[in-house]
Amino acid sequence: MMTMKNIINKLLSLSLISMLLIGFTSCEDDMDVEPNDPNAFLDDEFYSQPGAYQSAIAGVYANLTLTGIRGSGSSNIQGLDAGTSQYGRSLMNLQTISTDEAIWTYENDPGIREIQRKTWSSVNPILLGSFSRIMASVAFANEFLRQSTDDLLNQRNVPQDERAEIALYRAEAKFLRALAYYHLLDLFGKAPLYDETITVGSFQGEELNRQALFEHVETELLEVLDDMAAPRTVEFGRADQGTALMVLAKLYLNAEVYTGSPRYDDAMTYIEQLLNSGYTLANDYRNNFRGDNSTNEATSEIIFGIPSNFEESRSFGPVVVMTNGGVGSIEENNEDFGLFNPGWGGAIRLTPQFVEKFDGPEFENDVRNTILSEGRTREITDVSNPDEGFVLIKYTNIRSDGTNPEYDTFTDTAFPMFRLADVYLMYAEAHLRGGGGNISQAVSLINELRTRANGATINQSDLTLDFVLDERARELYWESHRRQDLIRFGKFSGGEYIWAFKGGSASGIPTNSIRNLYPIPAQSLSTNQNLSQNPGY
Repeated sequence: MMTMKNIINKLLSLSLISMLLIGFTSCEDDMDVEPNDPNAFLDDEFYSQPGAYQSAIAGVYANLTLTGIRGSGSSNIQGLDAGTSQYGRSLMNLQTISTDEAIWTYENDPGIREIQRKTWSSVNPILLGSFSRIMASVAFANEFLRQSTDDLLNQRNVPQDERAEIALYRAEAKFLRALAYYHLLDLFGKAPLYDETITVGSFQGEELNRQALFEHVETELLEVLDDMAAPRTVEFGRADQGTALMVLAKLYLNAEVYTGSPRYDDAMTYIEQLLNSGYTLANDYRNNFRGDNSTNEATSEIIFGIPSNFEESRSFGPVVVMTNGGVGSIEENNEDFGLFNPGWGGAIRLTPQFVEKFDGPEFENDVRNTILSEGRTREITDVSNPDEGFVLIKYTNIRSDGTNPEYDTFTDTAFPMFRLADVYLMYAEAHLRGGGGNISQAVSLINELRTRANGATINQSDLTLDFVLDERARELYWESHRRQDLIRFGKFSGGEYIWAFKGGSASGIPTNSIRNLYPIPAQSLSTNQNLSQNPGY
C-alpha cells in the first residue's frame, strides 16, 4: 500500500482534486475556485474504490503543498498567482518578508513592496492569496468530513477493518482545519466560520472575532487531541498528537496578543508535554534543512513538516523560494545550495539589523550562522540592487550524506513548520513570563541548542526576554515565526525596534499598531457580507 507521503507526492488524481473543488466551490463563498475537470465523477463512485479515503485525506494535506494539478504554475483558485498563493509561501511572505529577516529584491512583483515596507492595504494580492489559500484548507477538510460520516461509510459498505484508519483521518482533517484557523487568527485576527455541518451552497460564514476565533481553535484542538495518533507514530508529513500539542502551546504563548489575557501557564503545560513526547534534536542542525530532511535524523526533531518532491509535487513553495532566492548575485554559490542553475540572482538579502544578531566572536563557528559577507556591503540603500546586503545559506537540496541529486530549481527539501528547537525556546520564554517551570531547565535547554550549534553557552544571568527574542532569530530564521515573535515582544510596529525599510524608508521609521494585523482582503469582504474590516484599514 502506498504511504501518505507517496500519495501526496503523486499529486493525487485529477478527478479527486476536481471532486473536492466542486464541493468547495459550492460551500465557501469567500473565494472563487474553478474545478479543473468538468467531467469529474460522482462522490459515491470515487469512494467505492479501494484506498479512496486515504487518497481523499491526502488531498486535504496537498493544499499545504500544491496550488493546482497542472504543475507548479497552476492555481485552483481563480485570479491568484500560483506562486504567492501557495500555503507555505504565504506564511513566508507575511511572517518573514514583513520583518527584519529578509529583503526581497524584485519589488515589481505584485504586492511584495508593500509587504516588506509595511505599507499594505486591503487590495494587496498577496493578502488575498494568503487568506484564500488558508480558507481552502478549511474547505477541503470540511469536504472530507462530510464524505466520511458513519452513515456514508455504511451506505458505501466500507469494510470494518478500514474504519479505525478512517477515524484517524477524520481527526487529522479536523486538526488541519484548526491549523488553518490558527493561521487566520494570527495573521488576520478574524475569519468566517465554516464546518462540515453547513448545507452546501446555503450559507455565508459567520464572522468570528479574535476572541471567538481563539476559543474556536482552542476547542477544536482540545476535542481532537485524544483521537489523533500518538507522537511520531505516523509518516512524516502527517499530523499527530505532537503537532496538535505544538499548536496549542503556540496558541497559549500568544494568548495575551490574541485575547488580552496571558496564558503562559497553559503554554508551559503543553510545552512540557512536548518535551516528554519522544522528540529529540537532530545531532546536526543543518540536517533540518537538507534535501533528505523528511527521511534523515531531522525526523526526530521536525514536529510537522510539509513534504516536497522534485519529480512529483512541484510548487513555488517557501523552500524552493528561499533556496533559489538566497543564491547571491555576486557569489553564484550554486553548489553550496544544491542547485544546478544560477538561482534567482540575489532575490533575498538580509537587513543589517538581522545580521547584527550574529555579530560577535561567539557566533563565528556557530553552524546556524550561514551569512555570506565577502565582497558585500552590510547596508542596503537600493532594494533593487542585489549586490548590496549580506546573503545566507539555510535551505539546500544537498542531502545529509553529502550527495546532490543535481536538480534544477525545485527541491526535495521539506518545510519544517514546527521543530523541537522552538519548543526549547518557548520553554525559556514561558518561564520568564511567569508560566512556571524553572530557570535551570530553561538555561539547560538553551545550552543544548547552543552546544549543538558549536556556540557559546550561557549562564542564568544571561537569560532575559531580549536574549530569548534574539536567540529565536538565530535558531528559527526563515521558518515563518519572526513576525509573530516581534508582535509578542512589542517590536513589530511602533518605534522600539527599527529595521531597514520598515515603514517605507531605507533607514526605517515607526509604524502604526494597526500593522500588527493584516486587513481582510477587499475581495473577501465583497463576497461575504458577514465579514468586517480590521480597525485602521
